[in-house]
Amino acid sequence: MPGYETLRYEERGCVAWVTLDRPEVLNSFDTVMMREIHRCWSGLRANDDVNAVVLTAAGDRAFCTGVDRAAAAIGDDEGPRDIGQQGATPLHFDDPGDWLPPKTAGRLWKPVIAAVNGMACGGAFYLLAEADIIIAAEHATFFDPHTSYGMAAVFEPMMMLQRMPLGEVLRISLMGAHERMTARRAREIGLVQEVVPGADLAATAAVVAEAIASQPARAVQATVRAVWYAQDLGYRQALDVGKTLVRLGTDDDDLAEGQALFASGRRIPWQAR
Repeated sequence: MPGYETLRYEERGCVAWVTLDRPEVLNSFDTVMMREIHRCWSGLRANDDVNAVVLTAAGDRAFCTGVDRAAAAIGDDEGPRDIGQQGATPLHFDDPGDWLPPKTAGRLWKPVIAAVNGMACGGAFYLLAEADIIIAAEHATFFDPHTSYGMAAVFEPMMMLQRMPLGEVLRISLMGAHERMTARRAREIGLVQEVVPGADLAATAAVVAEAIASQPARAVQATVRAVWYAQDLGYRQALDVGKTLVRLGTDDDDLAEGQALFASGRRIPWQAR
């Protein structure tokens, strides 16, 4: 993949590691990072060498703190000139949600494992809302300060309703900067799937990503697509679509290999969580 200014990108076997790399501003995003994240998701979609993605951030203070307000007006003729309204009327509006979420913006159905290593707030939820698995360091915190600074929290809570109970979304959105959700609490409500010491975060994410990436790509991606379809569609509609996904996600060679593994009596080593 081409080089980036605001991201670090590395492929380790079948796993891509995408690192937000603006630690000096707590990995907040400007228009350059927005475009690079969008380009990264699009590139991964077409990269058959990668079966899973780990998304993390530089440093241990913050995963992402949303929009870099000091840089929000920076842009060029090739992209949005601002993070926010563009054009003569409010009907022409650009939002980070058009650029950042891996599934909405990138149409990426390869599993994304987010490794959260510090504060995750505001616009960070554009990324976390469409991650498939979230692993957090013990010191990670989650909050949305929009209302404290006179801004409506709109897209972030809408997206986080995919991952959090209604009351928790309302609390995190309405409490603003007055409260931060701990990694432990995020685990209790299902936002986070695992909490580990900060020193173990990368290794834990690697174990999960490598295990997923070792499995047949078509079956994994169809599974991801099925789960997100079920989030987006009605129950009966999702079941109808599922009949197609079963066929699309099952490769005869992969199935034969799996059957042979099962018949051999060998079992995949597993760990408890």
